[in-house]
Formats: sequence, C-alpha cells, structure tokens
Amino acid sequence: MSTEKHVQDPRALVFGQAAEEYDAGRSGYAAELVDEVLGYAALDGLTALEAGAGTGKASVLFAERDVPLVCVEPDPQMAEVLRRNTAGHPRVSVEVSGFEQWQPGDRRFGLFLAATCWHWFDPARRWDLVHAALAPGGAVALLWNPHGVLDPDLHAELGEIDRRYEVASSPHAALAADYGDQAGYWADGDEDPSGWPEAECRQDGRFTDLRSLRHGVQVQYDTERYLSMLASISSYRVLPAEQRERALAETGRLLDARGGGIGMLHLTDLFLARRR
Repeated sequence: MSTEKHVQDPRALVFGQAAEEYDAGRSGYAAELVDEVLGYAALDGLTALEAGAGTGKASVLFAERDVPLVCVEPDPQMAEVLRRNTAGHPRVSVEVSGFEQWQPGDRRFGLFLAATCWHWFDPARRWDLVHAALAPGGAVALLWNPHGVLDPDLHAELGEIDRRYEVASSPHAALAADYGDQAGYWADGDEDPSGWPEAECRQDGRFTDLRSLRHGVQVQYDTERYLSMLASISSYRVLPAEQRERALAETGRLLDARGGGIGMLHLTDLFLARRR
C-alpha cells in the first residue's frame, strides 16, 4: 500500500459555500436502490454509517425507513442543513468531521454508505477505514448519480459554453445515448474521478459478495432548478465568481431559448460488498 500522503482536493471543501443551493438543486437517489441496499445489508438492528453525508440526499431516504444512522460530514454548513433535513428522525445523528479524521471508537456498524463522495476519500486509506468501522459481515454501499442530456443538439451547445468558460465537468457533459446498461460504465464525456470501485475492492481481499446495479429514469429540469444544481457543483464553485455567474447566465439563456429547461437521463449506480 502506498505511503504517499493524501492531499485533499480543494474542490471537496467548496460545497458549504452553496449548501442551500446544493440541497435545493442536487438530485437524489432511486428509492429502489435504497431498498436493494437494505435488503443486502440485513442490518437486524445494527446502526449504519454514512461518510460525506452532505445535506442528506441519501441520508433522508434511509432515515425514512427508520434506519439508525450516524452521518459524518466535514463541512459545518452542510452539516447544519443535514441536521435540519433529518430533524424529524431521532435515530439519525450528525458528526462534523472528515472521514479520514473521524474515529468510530468502540462502535462497529452494519452498513457503510457513501453517496457520490467516494472519490474524495484518500485512496490509500479508504478501504482500511471502512473495514475498521464495519462489524464482521457488515455491508458497503457506494452510490453515484451520473447524468446524460437527452437532446444531442442541446448537449453540443452546452458543451461550447462549458469550454468557453473553462468549466471542467458538468452534468450535461455526457450524452444520454452514450451510456451503457452496466453500472460503472459511464459515458465518454462524463468525468468519473474515482473509477468504478469493484477492481480495487476485489484486490483488497477483505470483502466478498461484490455486486453492481444500475437504475435509470428520465427527468425534466426547469431552467431555475438546473442552474441551482450547477451552482452547487465543485467545477463551478472553484471558478472566479464573475466567471461562474457569466457561465450560469449564458447556460440559462440557452435553456430558456430551448423551451425553458433540459431533459436528462438520471442514473443511480450502486456498488455493494460485504466485509468478510
């Protein structure tokens, strides 16, 4: 295992600047895959652990099923929104910490959950940390929600705007038709910074019963909601404020001119594994 020190990507720390926009604009996860996770995990009273919980896009779905849940979130502003979103669920607790710095103490969990944040964790340590937090037989569930634009012409025009304003990645970077049916198979135009975790997990050797699943649905965003989602994304947050606002404004004008919104393929990809 590499001993090189992990330097955290600064994009991982920008979400709190737009916590409310993140919560309002970001899409959630398919309820069917939440059911799949719980069926696989068979918690039987054990508590689940979610790292990088954000504002609770995944947390709330599990809380609504009365799952006891510890949410670890590094950004205090995101954690504040998370507490608000889970206030009606007394079995949810929120701890403000980076996953690498967080300590489970003598607690062991029946499920480790990470939703669209696995790539922010130190690759040299993340499987060690997950293994240490799980009880024997505990489950791992890693989720992503890639997107693809349904309209090829709109996809091309949005790509021109992104290049003009140096937006490194965005939900509309991929065309829906370029996705396959297999979980972890992402369209060429979309950025998957983590790589699908199956090979890494299999090489680790401490986990078994590996599974990959995909759920897809078409979603229509109006211009306001789509711009709110874009404003919460790290590749927009790291831009200078004026450049970001110009990019969002031009994107909004294009969407308004093309009917007032954008049709997207919204996927939820799920990777499951179990601690031996």
